[in-house]
Amino acid sequence: MMNFGPLGSPLLAGWEDPVSGVESRLLSARVAPQQQSFYFCNPSISADGRYYWFYCFFPPAGSANQGRSLAVADFWKNRVTHFPETAFTDASPMVDPRTGETYWCAGLEIWRRGPQAEKAPVLVNRFPESVARNRRPWRLATHLSFSADGKDLNIDAEFGRQWFVGHAPVDGGPVVIWQKSGHCHNHSLFSPADPDLQLLCESASVHPLTGAISDSDNPLRLIRRGGRARPVFPDPIPSGRAVVRKPSHGELIKKPAVATDCRAMHGHHFWGADGRHVWYVHYETGVERVRLGSEVPELVWPHRTVSHAHANADGTLLVLDSLPPDQPEDRRVTFVNVRTGRTIDIVSHMPDLPREFMRYHVHPHPQFCLSDRLVCYTTTVNGRADVAFVSVDALVARTS
Repeated sequence: MMNFGPLGSPLLAGWEDPVSGVESRLLSARVAPQQQSFYFCNPSISADGRYYWFYCFFPPAGSANQGRSLAVADFWKNRVTHFPETAFTDASPMVDPRTGETYWCAGLEIWRRGPQAEKAPVLVNRFPESVARNRRPWRLATHLSFSADGKDLNIDAEFGRQWFVGHAPVDGGPVVIWQKSGHCHNHSLFSPADPDLQLLCESASVHPLTGAISDSDNPLRLIRRGGRARPVFPDPIPSGRAVVRKPSHGELIKKPAVATDCRAMHGHHFWGADGRHVWYVHYETGVERVRLGSEVPELVWPHRTVSHAHANADGTLLVLDSLPPDQPEDRRVTFVNVRTGRTIDIVSHMPDLPREFMRYHVHPHPQFCLSDRLVCYTTTVNGRADVAFVSVDALVARTS
């Protein structure tokens, strides 16, 4: 029985994987029919472990782009509260671990609120109307992050066929645009060490009139305040063979494409905790990272079907999900002990939800949280979206 911090809360119920025997604790207290963990690079829990925020959705309403809202579990008072006014766009919500407050995007605005029911939402900043020009944003920020000095929030706004990368000061000062582009730049993340640096992706985009999908053959980008986005890998990395790029997002109807440059297989990036490494998934190869200033990728863990991955602070532990589109029977969540070279499945088989749930982007998105003491993820083992937690100490013990 796991009883560390939130894991001992009566708000959670145990579930044991029938193959690996790993025990997860699922949030059984419900305020919505579907409850989902945050995107894997967004903080979702306060530093003291008291407040945990998660997505709520109410089918058939909404989608992954808009219509979901937030709830918070208070593990000290053992109660869950839903806040309908937090309806957000994309995967924008982020928690400030110091305060337990959550931030989210709605339209042209960034808001925050505390976890206490009596608190009211507070407007943080607003994208300038002079730039929006009566247009509604598809997104304001894919997923919010703080600059290293805590003064700014990242922006990667999309209006039609224009994309704006920049920042919004948390004190409400003027939004600053770093770059305007006709190419899709999203998934931006501030460096945890350098307040003037963001990591982002030149990503697939859908033409709003034709539905045609534009993809990138070299998606990983860095942008410095006052500069333009530049590739993490400026030079080709020959793969030595033709690789089929299979669709990684079931929400988009994409045809497989052939790639001979490894850069075309990169995606789902995140910063290392030290701010000196960029981590990412190399589809068909595994989890890789590259040191800033280097162009030599390091394969940290080989895995042919990895979809998303996250690392602990020192990069010695990984958690990943694998969601091969043509192998629904082999979808799982796995813990990797890089030090010992051993793995164990947290979920050995992740069932599919009905097709109409595809628009909510219900992927496991496992992540380390609470100073690497927990892994949280979304599970579908009960035929619905549920939030789940597992003890990292227990996983390390099983893989040592």
